[in-house]
Amino acid sequence: MGKKLVVGLGTVVGAVAGVVAGVLVAPKSGKQTRGDIKKTASELKKKASKVGSKKNEQKKGAKSK
Repeated sequence: MGKKLVVGLGTVVGAVAGVVAGVLVAPKSGKQTRGDIKKTASELKKKASKVGSKKNEQKKGAKSK
């Protein structure tokens, strides 16, 4: 694995862990907490998709050179 990939993966894992810890410690009802988890998961999915798309475009650009 490349160094950048490891750093990026570590950043993502750290962010997810922080979000999970924050949601679990927050003084909210179960319904509100589940809503927050659903919203955050959706946002993370969109961000991951964008990052994946950018990486695929970079790979295609590198192969065409």
